[in-house]
Amino acid sequence: MNLEVLALSISIIGIIFAWWLTTYVRKQGEGTEAMTKVAQAIRAGAKAFLRRQYKTIAALTILLAILIFAVYAIIGKMNVAIETSSAFLFGALCSGMAGFTGMYVSVRANSKVAAAANRQDLNAALRTALRGGAVSGILVAALSLLGVTVLYLLYRNVFHFDDRQIPEAIIGFGFGASFVALFAQLGGGIYTKAADVGADLVGKVEAGIPEDDPRNPAVIADLVGDNVGDCAGRGADLFESTAAESIGAMILGVALYPAFGVKGILVPLIINAFGLIASAVGVMSVKVKHDEDPMKALNRGYYVTLLLAVLVMFFVTKGMLGPAYLWFFSAGLVGLAMNTVFVWLTQYYTDHKYRPVKEIARASETGPGTNIISGLAVGFENTAFPIMAIAAALLGAYSLGQASGLEHGGLYATAIATMGMLSTAGYILAMDTFGPITDNAGGIVEMAGGEDATRKITDRLDAVGNTTKALTKGYAVGSAALAAFLLFSAYLEVADITAVDLSKVPVFIGAMLGAMLVFLFSSLAIRAVGKTAQYIIEEVRRQFREHPGIMQSTEQPDYGQAVDITTRGALRNMVFPGVIAVVVPVIVGLVLRAEAAAGFLMVATIAGVIMALVMNNAGGAWDNAKKYIESGEFRDSKGEVQGKKTPVHAAAVVGDTVGDPFKDTAGPSLHVLIKLLSTLTLVLAPLFV
Repeated sequence: MNLEVLALSISIIGIIFAWWLTTYVRKQGEGTEAMTKVAQAIRAGAKAFLRRQYKTIAALTILLAILIFAVYAIIGKMNVAIETSSAFLFGALCSGMAGFTGMYVSVRANSKVAAAANRQDLNAALRTALRGGAVSGILVAALSLLGVTVLYLLYRNVFHFDDRQIPEAIIGFGFGASFVALFAQLGGGIYTKAADVGADLVGKVEAGIPEDDPRNPAVIADLVGDNVGDCAGRGADLFESTAAESIGAMILGVALYPAFGVKGILVPLIINAFGLIASAVGVMSVKVKHDEDPMKALNRGYYVTLLLAVLVMFFVTKGMLGPAYLWFFSAGLVGLAMNTVFVWLTQYYTDHKYRPVKEIARASETGPGTNIISGLAVGFENTAFPIMAIAAALLGAYSLGQASGLEHGGLYATAIATMGMLSTAGYILAMDTFGPITDNAGGIVEMAGGEDATRKITDRLDAVGNTTKALTKGYAVGSAALAAFLLFSAYLEVADITAVDLSKVPVFIGAMLGAMLVFLFSSLAIRAVGKTAQYIIEEVRRQFREHPGIMQSTEQPDYGQAVDITTRGALRNMVFPGVIAVVVPVIVGLVLRAEAAAGFLMVATIAGVIMALVMNNAGGAWDNAKKYIESGEFRDSKGEVQGKKTPVHAAAVVGDTVGDPFKDTAGPSLHVLIKLLSTLTLVLAPLFV
């Protein structure tokens, strides 16, 4: 069997497996009538938001495709115009499908998990949540592999391209995926955090009612936000990661064509294909034993996936990379090791068992100000070890590749390390989507008036879900860092640049503009959350003021109005940051030319990775400091328990509110921005030279 056909076959099997998982989830019990009613409201809100969001994204995508086609056509490169714009549209379509389908299942899995918890069946609840999340994880990996493989076969067998020309010709696929992912993540992040901030500040702080209380008019909008941000947004994010990095690695594989032939180009696809199988096996292996910690069961599944990924890396490199395979296998292990290191580091900085979160909780004793100061300090501190881990991984992989004795072996080894890290993407995304599903399940139980025993199970799963969401953000940053270096190297290859000289004025200016864009984009994303949150806060206050019966449970809140206001605000405020992210690098490349664009890309990547680390883990630490206090485990300096409805808790809620747009809007959007800049410059490199 041809290698390309093998990759195509496995991608189709992956899609079939995702369909089977969907069927499994849909067959689970719905729960009580009250649970079903709440789940239907969440489903309707998520569907309405995504329909309107994707209409906006589709219009922007078509406009940009026309511009790409027109620019290349005007300068006489009609073939490039057709290749790039069509690949761009195909990538955008696949990215949108991946995000939408994952969300479609997650808003159906939430009530199934609540129903299993209502039966006091922890194992069924855990497996339903993970398999519901795995629909997104497996489908993202399968669609990414399918898209790149189909384009490869199409360009070789229909358009008769040489194998060495194809990777550069299909880079538009990665750009299309990145473009959709940016708006999906940004719009979903603005929605989810605006709704969360509005629900918390008015509900918890002002009205003094619990989280997910049915009297809160913003509660459905908040639960909808978990799906459109963490499911649809992150699905599109990891789709573009696997697609863009595969193509970037294939471009670097062209440089080793004399040594490996076409196998060096196809290695990324084969690693992704068997990594997809490893993730599927890992998902199916998860089972909680009796009353154990559900996190242990998820960790076992992850270690199964990791072990299989190691075996995949060994046999693929041995079969495709000749006598030097051990050097490249070792480079792949470096990527897998970095994967695990990032998970550990993220857990240390965001789990309440460790110093950073306890430090923030302790600072809450003296008010919101010291809580925020402590959280920022943790955010800045947490950049040190991850950056050292990235540096060690890049240096280690590059050195191993150099030791192979092959020309360009060092850069190719960094590509193999990146593919090693991404080989577990299916399982990682399943764990990520597990979080919003269990969060929604807890909200459904609360709003439906479920029993304490049921809520106890959903609370346990929700706590695990908070951890998995934080861990996958760490994974996303680490993979973005390795991927950005990979794509940067591919850009230098395509633009025929051997070195980037920052002592040149245009290059230095480009570098400064790259750093500036990261901070400007972050500001616009956070401000968008603030603006949208203001709309929802005013709406919740209005309902409480004009309908006092809501607090006495004699009147029903207007959930639909809150959902509609948040939707309109999020979509209105997502466009400008996204457009800025596309326009600025294009201007730099056209005005200051190719080397300045390389300087822009290099510094934007460095600044973006560091900023994303600060925002993700500071936000996660603030969130878990609040949850640590809510759990009743936190004792103040006098040894007294400080739980909900205390001044310490109120201070922690303020800190968590500050951290919300950090960890769920600006931080995750920066992962996408980093890769969007790389794919954008790759696509437009011929215009910059």
